[in-house]
Amino acid sequence: MTTSLDSFKSKSTLTVAGKTYTYYSIAEAEKNGLDGVSRLPHSMKVVLENLLRFEDGRTVTKDDIKAIAEWLKTRTSEHEISYRPARVLMQDFTGVPAVVDLAAMRDATKKLGADAQKINPLVPVDLVIDHSVMVDSFGTPMSFNQNVELEYERNGERYEFLRWGQKAFDNFRVVPPGTGICHQVNLEYLAQTVWTREEDGETVAYPDTLVGTDSHTTMVNGLAVLGWGVGGIEAEAAMLGQPITMLIPEVVGFKMTGRINEGVTATDLVLTVTEMLRKKGVVGKFVEFYGPGLDYLSLEDQATIGNMAPEYGATCGFFPVDADTLKYLTTSGRDPARVALVEAYSKAQGMFRQTNSPDPVFTSTLELDLSTVVPSISGPKRPQDRIVLAEAKAKFAEALPKEFGKTDDPKVEVEGEDFAIGHGDVVIAAITSCTNTSNPSVLVAAGLVARKARELGLDSKPWVKTSLAPGSQVVTDYLTAAGLQDDLDAIGFNLVGYGCTTCIGNSGPLPPAISKAVQTGDLVAASVLSGNRNFEGRVNPDVKANFLASPPLVVAYALAGSMKIDITTEPLGTGKDGKPVYLKDIWPTNHEIAEIVRTHVTPEMFKGRYSDVFKGDEHWQGIAVDGGETYGWNGSSTYVQNPPYFEDLEMEPKPVTDIENARVLALFLDSITTDHISPAGSFKAATPAGQYLTERQVAPKDFNSYGARRGNHEVMMRGTFANIRIKNQMLPGVEGGFTKGPSGAQMPIYDAAMEYQKQGTPLVIFAGKEYGTGSSRDWAAKGTNLLGVRAVIAQSFERIHRSNLVGMGVLPLQFAEGESWQTLGLDGSETVTIEGIEELSPRATVTVKITGADGTSRQIETRCRIDTANELDYYRNGGILHYVLRSLVAA
Repeated sequence: MTTSLDSFKSKSTLTVAGKTYTYYSIAEAEKNGLDGVSRLPHSMKVVLENLLRFEDGRTVTKDDIKAIAEWLKTRTSEHEISYRPARVLMQDFTGVPAVVDLAAMRDATKKLGADAQKINPLVPVDLVIDHSVMVDSFGTPMSFNQNVELEYERNGERYEFLRWGQKAFDNFRVVPPGTGICHQVNLEYLAQTVWTREEDGETVAYPDTLVGTDSHTTMVNGLAVLGWGVGGIEAEAAMLGQPITMLIPEVVGFKMTGRINEGVTATDLVLTVTEMLRKKGVVGKFVEFYGPGLDYLSLEDQATIGNMAPEYGATCGFFPVDADTLKYLTTSGRDPARVALVEAYSKAQGMFRQTNSPDPVFTSTLELDLSTVVPSISGPKRPQDRIVLAEAKAKFAEALPKEFGKTDDPKVEVEGEDFAIGHGDVVIAAITSCTNTSNPSVLVAAGLVARKARELGLDSKPWVKTSLAPGSQVVTDYLTAAGLQDDLDAIGFNLVGYGCTTCIGNSGPLPPAISKAVQTGDLVAASVLSGNRNFEGRVNPDVKANFLASPPLVVAYALAGSMKIDITTEPLGTGKDGKPVYLKDIWPTNHEIAEIVRTHVTPEMFKGRYSDVFKGDEHWQGIAVDGGETYGWNGSSTYVQNPPYFEDLEMEPKPVTDIENARVLALFLDSITTDHISPAGSFKAATPAGQYLTERQVAPKDFNSYGARRGNHEVMMRGTFANIRIKNQMLPGVEGGFTKGPSGAQMPIYDAAMEYQKQGTPLVIFAGKEYGTGSSRDWAAKGTNLLGVRAVIAQSFERIHRSNLVGMGVLPLQFAEGESWQTLGLDGSETVTIEGIEELSPRATVTVKITGADGTSRQIETRCRIDTANELDYYRNGGILHYVLRSLVAA
């Protein structure tokens, strides 16, 4: 930690329970020149403290700190600051390629004649393995053990590599498979709200902050921990001591009043909040929640709302420290001394919210009366498309022709069964994902719905694949203690694993007969999941309509079996007494839920589960690892390969040059997500990635998922833009990852890119609005780079993906307002020249020359979306990792 210049004399001491801490006081800074900063939003106070603590006159200057105070006048800013999070969180899908890159950087460092140990995390890094378990087995008591066996069988190479990393790198811990979802482990154990560090004989206290390689890192905002998702590339740089460069954000205040009514869940609330904030437009902004309504939300409710910040587009969804924060830290088994420090520190810093606290100053505000929230679901393709539950049947009927082009109503007999399925039948009902499985109230509600359904004689419909994937082992403890796990098991919601299963695309295959029926009838089958993502092609390749819902509604839809039933008025099924059973008959009261949570969620459960969290089970402990400062790459591995980013790296970067006579690889419409761009989920033998593995004697049953193979660039670049639902407008009416190659013939995007690469032809992509929405997928940028794309020209970019493109040396350019590739009449046959790159400056105007196939040309002016001077350094170095590596070697 750098010793601060402390221009505003903020360094102070705080004594708690007889122990003295050094801290950087916002109150003292206000007295010494930062007028009014006590009125800042709580999230901005965290940023201000960070700058006060790291003021060094170079990366953080006195003017940077003053700019935070100036923000109070303008409530917006174009001032660039350097922000240093306390730690980094990873999951294995994004963590494996990050560790692969660190291993490759060590190799490159040795080739440059420097010490490989210079490549080492400088801040604490925790990697939680939670994205690799798949729902192959379901609906039986053996499902968990069978899925674990398959997970280790498929991922042995990856796990061996991670165990090497655990030994080879300092400040790097791995939470083994089967523990829980990274965000819930973070909330329940890793996060401290106030962090401490021993330095020069002092114990320094400061806000717990982090960046994570998963966009839902924001869940921990509910615990007053400022954190957000970044690409793996950016996270690696943070691990290696580089600051996060960012513009001082706007902060949107979301005021909550009133309280939630009986029968309404936190999931209903977060879907409402997501819809409201998407409509307002908060991309790239902080959102902070305030108001008297917070008094009636549990911390887990707040975490649920914080989790879905990526879905409403914000950088974070922050909640300040309050009495419930302290209660949660205690309930989850944190050290009492830490809880006392959190209370004393947050009160000393003006970061503690009380009912009568004055409202902070915000850039803008909006308000929600919690009593107006009603039961809701979201879908069929986007999380912000909220549907009032009572209107779900009608909305699905509207979507069939509008979204899916279906006007028929077929029924397909399922082979070997005595039932048929049609459009709208629910084939997946999954309680999954970090959003909801961190919240005991909705999980207990699901258990109570199952209990009441079981008592009345209802069961899940036979065509529904049911699964329960809790966010931590603590969930199993309290469901078991309350007897609710037995009830969930009885209707098919057996434990399938602890991980991000269905929500990330690890739903596993449908039963063969169901899959065949869906494909035979070209059915619009549905999934209902308690996740945060329902983009096209994400959940399962056989399932076109995907709906987000609370865990108890997931159970209800498993019982009903169809989106064509209005579950608020029509029976879910017939009870053992022959009478119809309605949702109201099995829905629990808030009192019933609260009583079970109060009785069965205890500190001892958390302490027991996290007492030896890094040890792992016998599978993990049985993995043999040979240590070493560099990794012994296995050329035959299909999971982990040395990436080509640092081949022929020299200490001095080559000058960047104009992009001349580039060809168009794709034309995209609005809302192309990182799920569309980046390889995710399963893939088939006929795809370029499948062909690559088949050539290496990997059977299709052993392909695993793209996510599990993120450590192998050969697989990943073949899967980039290969999503089965992506639509390249160069080929109207064609779905999937195809384009026109150099000859004009249709071919997979990967194959076309390789043809252009052989010719030495650079590539560009044109896109619409919100290009790169969704998860913080570094491979969406890495794959773009490896395919030879030099620039992406779009109407607007999502924050993380824009940053990642720059981090991989790809130039993001933004059309002028009102302009698009459609208004220019492009069809993809054009050549493109981008001028002025050698003299590039942040957010500069860049000239793009477009020449049609007939030889006519025109020029347009675009905005360079390299937003900061640091980002320009990264771009000129060929990417952020190249810049960091050169900096560390030169040090």
